[in-house]
Order: sequence, then structure tokens, then C-alpha cells
Amino acid sequence: MEQRTVLVVLFDGVQSLDVTGPVEVFTGAAAVRGGDEPAYRIRTASLDGAPVRTSSGLTLVPDSSLADAPVPHTLLVPGGLGSREADPRLVDWLRTNASRARRLVSVCTGAILFAEAGLLDGRRVTTHWAYCAKLALDHPAIEVDPDPIFVRDGHVATSAGVTAGIDLALALVEEDLGRDEALMVARYLVVFLRRPGNQAQFSAQLAVQTAQREPLREVQQWITEHPDENLCVDSLAARARLSPRHFARAFQTETGMTPGKYVERVRVEHARRLLEDTSHGVEEVSRACGYGTPEAMRRAFVKTLGAAPAEYRRRFHAPFPAQAAPAPALNG
Repeated sequence: MEQRTVLVVLFDGVQSLDVTGPVEVFTGAAAVRGGDEPAYRIRTASLDGAPVRTSSGLTLVPDSSLADAPVPHTLLVPGGLGSREADPRLVDWLRTNASRARRLVSVCTGAILFAEAGLLDGRRVTTHWAYCAKLALDHPAIEVDPDPIFVRDGHVATSAGVTAGIDLALALVEEDLGRDEALMVARYLVVFLRRPGNQAQFSAQLAVQTAQREPLREVQQWITEHPDENLCVDSLAARARLSPRHFARAFQTETGMTPGKYVERVRVEHARRLLEDTSHGVEEVSRACGYGTPEAMRRAFVKTLGAAPAEYRRRFHAPFPAQAAPAPALNG
């Protein structure tokens, strides 16, 4: 099997987890696979080969300078403050050398460096939610999607903020080595091989503002705790002791989302967790989440996640076995 070199670009102000998260995934893949030759060869490089200081104050020592680095299979550019205040020399190096890699990967605001180098024009990408609008404004030739945790567009893969880099790295391991090996890595890193790339960067609760008025806050919480109840506007307005029209207007003004959209997100989120974590049938899950029929839940899943419930469960339901296999030798 081909050994893939992963070259991680380092620079002052890099976000440390953008580096270590994916590196641990690729290194873990080497450990669970076993054999004489690991699946991935990890190399790090900075512009001149000097140590770099991360945004959190850690010092990272690269293997080499970028000039001396091997031509990689996968070129990974992390984010952090240093990506948003880009060194022109680094942008020039990417512009000249990135095309030699077979796969380009950015984590968080690393997409900004690729964009500055002209490597994302005409592509659909994502980045940390706080910088999506700026990326789109500065680079109108790029289609920026603020919602997914990662996006694949041909040989270019971009992820949202920080921990989304782990999700993207696991997806790449699954593509390279198969689902079973990616699942083993996820298990032994105590993370989940479950988040699809088009899952929203936020849960429903995080995606909206918390309402200022207590009756509206209470309704938000009640929706989250009772997705199976009647959550029509009239019913919710009655709980808030407001007229339906006043409630709908006030809810959207204070949260930035209509009541119907919020209910839809909460129900999909609850159904997704049940499909991932339980063995309940699709019909039972649809009832528990307030969908009138399994077909209604199917339509909501296809619209929101791009997959029907049965397909979603097939891909992301991964129960731990009762008797786990012996753990491979992972450092730490």
C-alpha cells in the first residue's frame, strides 16, 4: 500500500490544535494499521526551518525548511493568527509549490492562506465561521459556505474551526484506508467517526442567539427538551403568553431565526443523535422527534444533512463492541 507523505506547514501564530489534531489522526492511522511501513509519513516545515511559536505560546520545532521539505501527497495548512496576518513569503511559496501536492487541505483559517495564493478560485470552501464573510468579501471568486464542518471540492479539502480539522482528517483516513481503520483511529483517540462534512458548525442552540426576554428563553429551552411535542407557532406562543404574530416576530428578532427553523434544527439534531447512539428503528425515532411520519423525517434529513435517515445511520452509527480488540500501541 502506498505510503502518503503529509506535510504540515508551520508559521508563527499558528493554532496548535489545528496542527496536532490532524497529526494525531494520521499518526494514529499508522499505529492501528501496523506493519513495517506506516500509512502516513508526517513531516513539518516552516519557511526557514526555525522553530515557531503558536498562538497559545507553545513552541513547535519543524523537521525542515519548506525549501528542503519533500514533495507531499497531502499538503496541510493550519490556521491561527499567523494565517490571518500572512507572511508574503509563505503565500509565495504556496503559490509556487502547492500544485505539486496531490491533495490540498486547510484547517480553520488556513483557507485564507490558500486563498491569498490563488488556489481556491472557483471552488466551494469553508473556514471558521467568524471569518467566512471576510473570506467571501476578499475573494469573490471563491464560493464560501459557512455552514459545513468541512468541504471537499476535487483535490481540495477545507475545514471549519479547530476541532473540525480532526473530523476532516478522519474523513481523509477513511477515504485512503477504509472505514474500519478510520473507526479504529476515532475510537482510540476517543472521538467519533460520525460527523458528516455537511453537518452544521453549530448545534441549534449555538447557531442562534439566546433570547433576551425570559419567556422566550424558556420556550427555547422547552423546544430543546420536548422535540416530540406540538411545536407549532400557536402552541409556542401560548407558552410564552404572547399572540402568535407577536411571538414569531419577537423570537426571530431576539434569536435571529424563525421559530419554525429553530424547531426543524432541534428535531434533526435530536433524531441524528438517536440514530447514532441507539438501535431504535427509524419509525420510532421519527415519533420521538415530533415528525408525523418517517417520510417527513426523511425529507428533513435530506434537506439538512444530504442523506436519508437509513443512509445516515449506516454511515455514522458505530456502537462500541462489547469486547473490544486489544488497543494498538498509541503514544501517550
